[in-house]
Amino acid sequence: MSGSRGEKISLALLAVSAADVPLAAGLARELDLPIVPVDTDPAACEAYDVLLVVAGGVVALQQTPRLGRSAAARKKPGRRPTAGVLPGPVAVDFGSEAMRHRRRSGHNELLGRAVGVQGRRQPRVLDATAGLGRDSFVLADMGCAVTLCERNPVIAAMLARALQATLSGGDDWSGAVVRRMSLVAGDARGLSPHQLAAIDVIYLDPMFPRRDKSAAVKKEMALFQALLAGAGSEQVADELLPWALAQDVARVVIKRPSRAPFLGGRPPSHSVAGKAVRFDVHVRRPLPPA
Repeated sequence: MSGSRGEKISLALLAVSAADVPLAAGLARELDLPIVPVDTDPAACEAYDVLLVVAGGVVALQQTPRLGRSAAARKKPGRRPTAGVLPGPVAVDFGSEAMRHRRRSGHNELLGRAVGVQGRRQPRVLDATAGLGRDSFVLADMGCAVTLCERNPVIAAMLARALQATLSGGDDWSGAVVRRMSLVAGDARGLSPHQLAAIDVIYLDPMFPRRDKSAAVKKEMALFQALLAGAGSEQVADELLPWALAQDVARVVIKRPSRAPFLGGRPPSHSVAGKAVRFDVHVRRPLPPA
């Protein structure tokens, strides 16, 4: 797995308890990753940069000191970082209080307007860059049927586990929402014409340029961004827009920082903007009636 500058990021599975070993072993086979001993302390792990931690059915990314030292060396060669609390963990939890709070945020209204949610009109959406699935979940909560595509195998596995855990968790609200979500592990450009025929809107969140320097992003999203930044993801983001615009869909929506340039230099039909984020909307044809 490559980091933001092409460095090799090493990963391994960690089962926190003996009860977590079967799930960890299955993920290790699926992702072709090694497993560290159950009693491994992430804060003392020197063999790997990142641990995929399995605890009570939850799968999370946890940075180790080794990755922190590598990042510090890139910023200030020759200097060692000071000791501190490790960033992370990063997990996908659709039933969390954070997701319940998110459904009431003003950001959701902007996203719904951009996608075209109106009354009983709930477009079928392809989230071609699903990531942690948060915007997909918000759209599904609005009633949209959402297909999530995630090309990074580690993140895709985390999404799959989170969807399964939510369905079996017994919460009526979150369970109903994830039933409107379906995951495809892989590049959205590999979808068949039949799969694309069921889509009204393609949604892109390429995450570039990454200008948010808040502590929350630094500590909670650093691992996630490092995983996605490798393997030519910036180039893929630029390539996804012309692909999306070539599909027979009603609109293509791109999430951008409020002051970022248009993706690929292509002006949209219009934008739906807030203080921190902007949704650029490329209208191709009318949406289905409400």
